[in-house]
Amino acid sequence: MKLPDGPRLMSPLQILQLVIDPPKYLENCADKYGDRFTLRVLGNNSPPVVFFSHPEAIEAIFAGSEGLCPADQLELGRITHVFEPLTGPQSLIAKDGSEHQRLRQLLMPPLHGKQLPRYGEAIANIAHSVTENWSVGDCISIRQYTAQMSLQTILQVVLGLGPGYLYDQLQQTLETYLEWVNSPLNSLQFFWPALQQDLGAASPWGKFLRQRQQIDDLIYTVIADRRREATGEDVLSLLISARDENGEGMSDRELRDQIITLLLLGYDTTASATAWVFYLIHQFPHIRDQLVAELQTLGSDSDPTQAVQLPYLTAVCREALRLHPIALISQPRVVRESVTIRGDRFEPGTILVPCIHLAQMRSQTYPEPKKFRPERFLERRFSPYEYFPFGGGSRSCIGMALSLFEIKIILAIVLSRCQFSLADLGPVRPVRRGITIVPSDNFKLIVENIRSSPIPSLV
Repeated sequence: MKLPDGPRLMSPLQILQLVIDPPKYLENCADKYGDRFTLRVLGNNSPPVVFFSHPEAIEAIFAGSEGLCPADQLELGRITHVFEPLTGPQSLIAKDGSEHQRLRQLLMPPLHGKQLPRYGEAIANIAHSVTENWSVGDCISIRQYTAQMSLQTILQVVLGLGPGYLYDQLQQTLETYLEWVNSPLNSLQFFWPALQQDLGAASPWGKFLRQRQQIDDLIYTVIADRRREATGEDVLSLLISARDENGEGMSDRELRDQIITLLLLGYDTTASATAWVFYLIHQFPHIRDQLVAELQTLGSDSDPTQAVQLPYLTAVCREALRLHPIALISQPRVVRESVTIRGDRFEPGTILVPCIHLAQMRSQTYPEPKKFRPERFLERRFSPYEYFPFGGGSRSCIGMALSLFEIKIILAIVLSRCQFSLADLGPVRPVRRGITIVPSDNFKLIVENIRSSPIPSLV
């Protein structure tokens, strides 16, 4: 088997470049080697990892067309082992085959469809409360506030918590934990098992284990409370009442692992995606003004959830997620039986990675791909192999609909109340934070005006 070309650097050096500046490293590889290339980023003796960006290859990996790549030729394998200390072994992202399908069917209803509008008022109220003390002239780090909104949404909408001891304890503990986990230096431990040594509470891994135990104790307390109440409309209550085809529900451990997964994969990602939208629309004020004008078309008898249907708001969010997707790659697949993709034959053990970042930056699909142009999503529809900011196939992000819903409501609420300008603090750069890419710390907005008469439907 001849693998696609790729860098000849030793594995540790490839890993280091991918960790330090993943978008740049992937783009450099694509420029040099084309729309598929091989990296050694799992260690010198580990299987090769092949990255793809061509839509036909993505379609084959997602098993989207009969005959391209039957689903049973690929499997998840143990690729997600790096996340297991965080999410737990019963997490949706750690499962494959029928176990994955069972959990996905249980998780899907509370996070999609008719349930979403029920969460709209809570998200709108959170956005109001987090921003109510802003004043004209304030220079704010918007990502700090979108992070607060994202965490409070998880506490209220996902866990069903209101003000009180558990809410305060979880908010405080989770903020500390998530900041620690998502720092670039600490996140390296999850890629190198040799660093995972509990040498006491002061050691990095020991600190992580003790923080995780604190959160587990609180999460299990919330689960016990929801089981006793059994009447809530929050995501956790709905998950507790969900039953599979055999009439069985999830165990406490399964619930804990799904909640932690939603927390870890939904907190920083949604907060960062929202921050990128704020940055991009203020980098191009004419886009911001067009967006605000669309929001003002909502009638006074509307509710906040109607904003999520607005076409230009939707196009703005989609284009922002094209440039800065939730994650750079979709969940990798391991070749179980030899498979041919666009003329290349891959043997068992090879790891195939659909690269979201590169697929969404293809000039053949998106002319002037680095330009922020929401109109492209009004002019045409893109296939799920050309545009998949939340991953694709059977392993797309389970929280995609809720995340998009949250982003749109936050934008609608904040833009209805405040007018901003972009602070001139130097070029804003993409910076790695945990599994996602965030705007650099010098991205700040200046509050220019607090509207005395906000959009009626969004107050």
